[in-house]
Amino acid sequence: MALENRLDLRLSQKLVLTPQLQQAIKLLQLPQLELASVLNQELAENPFLEEVAEEPEMTAEAAISHEDEPPYTDADNDDGELSVENLTKFSVDDYFEERSSDGRDLGYFSSGLEERPSYELFYSQKPDMYSHLLWQLRLCSADDDIRRTAEVIIGNLDEDGYLRATDEELMKLSGTSVESIQRAVALVQGFDPPGIAAHDLKECLLLQVKALMLGGSLVEKIVANNLDDLQKHKYSQIARAYGLSTEEVMYAVRIIEDLDPRPATSLSSGETSYVAPDVSIVRTDDGYQIVLNDEGMPRLGLNSTYRQLLQKKENLTREERSFMREKLRLAVELIKSLDQRNRTIYKVSESILKFQQDFFDRGRECLKPLNLKDVAQDINMHESTISRVTSNKFLSCEHGVFSFRFFFSSALQSGNGEDVSSTSVKDLIKRIVAAENPVKPMSDKLIADKLGEHSIKIARRTVAKYREELKIPPQNMRKRYD
Repeated sequence: MALENRLDLRLSQKLVLTPQLQQAIKLLQLPQLELASVLNQELAENPFLEEVAEEPEMTAEAAISHEDEPPYTDADNDDGELSVENLTKFSVDDYFEERSSDGRDLGYFSSGLEERPSYELFYSQKPDMYSHLLWQLRLCSADDDIRRTAEVIIGNLDEDGYLRATDEELMKLSGTSVESIQRAVALVQGFDPPGIAAHDLKECLLLQVKALMLGGSLVEKIVANNLDDLQKHKYSQIARAYGLSTEEVMYAVRIIEDLDPRPATSLSSGETSYVAPDVSIVRTDDGYQIVLNDEGMPRLGLNSTYRQLLQKKENLTREERSFMREKLRLAVELIKSLDQRNRTIYKVSESILKFQQDFFDRGRECLKPLNLKDVAQDINMHESTISRVTSNKFLSCEHGVFSFRFFFSSALQSGNGEDVSSTSVKDLIKRIVAAENPVKPMSDKLIADKLGEHSIKIARRTVAKYREELKIPPQNMRKRYD
């Protein structure tokens, strides 16, 4: 068959994401903090957007009723002007006319409450690892070239306090010899905390043993020669190797367990990050109430001054009118997309509450199997939309703060024929292991038998799989000695 070039005209249908739909999808999958950042950026860039005062909380019925409102459309004027009547639902003119009559919203009157700074502003800054080591370096009496090399070494420590760079790499960075590198490393290893600037775990532990004045002891011998056996809890084998009793070995093991494999964690400068839940489900006398978290979220409205300016055609050039119409369109679409996002999150939360009613009533052990398709069919939305809503979002209730994905889990067949959530099974395995005798830990087979007492029949290999997902060590590594 000969190859030839030709032109064909074909008709086809395909889904095209409009800019409005792209913006709605983007806002839908943003978590709480990122959404607040995006809205603040839009407030700074779009003159038609402004932050309005807090409005009364919208009820569930009012939120759902907004779906029946006609969408915003551009007016069919000859000059392409926008119809302000279509935007009245975003107006705050009445509010400002009522509030500004006595100057209260113009900053002329104080609320009488003086805002005080947070106590967190008075906390002293905790020194990090690098500043702590540099402070000790400035106090030492080493030569200047060794001090400069030691400063390079401190700058190359990782967050755990280990020196991962090789001597060749340090030589290129500092421009010194191997001898100077080794002397500088020895200098830094003598600093506080013990074990700093070690190349590996063994060296880190040996440095700490040396700081405890236990050189030449059984503790040092076990760390230097039997670290793998120690990790596998082969205490009897270690005792036979040194001709000692198991009790003597266990005394040395307890000292080793008190050593810090990550010496720099106590000087970590990282701050604890807290999760801001997107939705709260509160138990009331009349049932459960779903509350969307809008703390720190700017409330958007349309600026009436710019809208009135847009109506005065004689004061604007064609380019200015075109620019302002585009900004007004973007502002309206952003407010509509944000409103659509809130309604969608509310609907998904309401559906999760319906499917997981037992969880909210009694706790984790009553979590039921659930997938995205069930929620999508319940609220008549696409499964991909549910996936975006539940991504990187959190829900708080009286049992704690959970990711939306926590409520979605696969089903396991129980002994009585009912489906059980795999999340509930994992939680039960965790509680069984926590309650076991550490001297005689349970095997995977015994854990499976224990689950059978709760009418949950699963295979031993399934228990091993869930145990590994929970990062629970196997039986031999959980064993402890008296």
